Amino acid sequence: MNKYITLVAGLIVLCNLSAYTQDYNVKQFGAVSDTSKLSTAAINKAINACAKNGGGRVIIPSGQYKSGTITLKSNVELHLERGAVLYASTQHQDLPQQKQPSYQSQKDSGGWFALIYAEGATNIGLSGYGTIDGRGELQRPRAHFVQGGDLDGRPRNILFISCNDVAVRDVSMRNAGIWNQHYLNCEDVIVDHIKVYNHSNRNNDGIDIDGCRRFILSNSIIDSDDDAIVLKSTGKAGCADVTITNCITSSFTNAIKCGTESTGGFKNITISNCIVKPSKSKVPPIFGRTNIGISGLSLEIVDGGIMEGVTVNNLMIEATECPIYVRLGNRARMYKPGIAIPGPGVMKNIHLSNITAYSAGNYSSSITGVPGARIENITLDNIHLSNAGNVNMGDYIESADQVKEDEKGYPEPTVWGNLPSSGLFIRHAGMVTLSGIHVSSRQADPRPAVIGVDIDQLIIKDLNGQGALKDKVQFKDVRSFVFPPATIPFQPQN
Repeated sequence: MNKYITLVAGLIVLCNLSAYTQDYNVKQFGAVSDTSKLSTAAINKAINACAKNGGGRVIIPSGQYKSGTITLKSNVELHLERGAVLYASTQHQDLPQQKQPSYQSQKDSGGWFALIYAEGATNIGLSGYGTIDGRGELQRPRAHFVQGGDLDGRPRNILFISCNDVAVRDVSMRNAGIWNQHYLNCEDVIVDHIKVYNHSNRNNDGIDIDGCRRFILSNSIIDSDDDAIVLKSTGKAGCADVTITNCITSSFTNAIKCGTESTGGFKNITISNCIVKPSKSKVPPIFGRTNIGISGLSLEIVDGGIMEGVTVNNLMIEATECPIYVRLGNRARMYKPGIAIPGPGVMKNIHLSNITAYSAGNYSSSITGVPGARIENITLDNIHLSNAGNVNMGDYIESADQVKEDEKGYPEPTVWGNLPSSGLFIRHAGMVTLSGIHVSSRQADPRPAVIGVDIDQLIIKDLNGQGALKDKVQFKDVRSFVFPPATIPFQPQN
């Protein structure tokens, strides 16, 4: 009898599971593998039927399909089979402006534009070994929108707003009209094993994690013209409890970045086991300004907010102008009109370890706050920095006093170019700990390895570089030193 009850219960569970995971083939709802025809209505009809019946998968089979905006619903997974290519329509009327969501941010121009869109949905997914193509340069700005920037109405490939329990796996994404995929104010998100190639329009980010909580990005390859992997906080919500691991990134601008928008801040961010390498793109940068990329890792707070608890470990950076850029600025941009202007933000408790950067340009890495806003408690451990060298007087800023503050400007190492240090420039900081810092140049570089200005406490446990030890460091207004005598056998100048 007990066996009979167990069998019946098992069958009931299987029936319920089968009903929940039912597949809905878009061809059965009228979609056609023909890019001269729109399949928007058919795909959305399949999604609505799936959601109405409790959820499941909406299947886009092998073939080429053209669509306008697709709206995902709760408990629905959009699955692109291997060989399926979903092309975005390039006609404005096929990608209409969505109703302005309840959650607003600085990038919201009164309603969004996207190929695949969801707001307030739960338990949604995007999967399969198919491809999403946003048609790139064919996506043009719209009339009556801000022109020349990123609020001009070009559509994202994927935009999920205020969604919970999201899974995006295996898909390839390319040629977005603007940002490739944007997760805004979402919770409990897994993005795994995706491939992104985005070199076809301005503002072509790879992935934007914007004000999200409990987010995992893993095992992915992202190559973009603009920022590749970027955390943002364009509204009140901050990014918290975010893990980025086992990714290969390439960018003509910044490979891995927090910022520039920082209103809600960043807390408990871990980045590990990632590779930054040159882009495979053969076309010149569209939005980027250098073929090897501006920065490998950028951490920024410039519009208020707090960055606390950031750990970066095991990062390999090949060929970028500036390997590491940590910036506390005071751009103070409001995320929407009418609110109070944010004050200087906070950066503290940051640990960067086991980072190797080689074939870099001569910009030099930097850790800089501004007067009245210091970076607190930052540790660099086992960092290897190898730049190009072969710089002469006139090719770089000659002294720390000549490095402009630029606290209101756009936070990017291009503002300075080649700094007066070859390895690391530190200014306006609280406690800084350097352990196992190795600085070298492919050709001779006359600049000191490390320059420190206006630092409360500087601890150097190990520093290796070319030339005599006394030529490796320059300090000014460093109020407390901890230097093992065997490492720095001289008294720094105040």
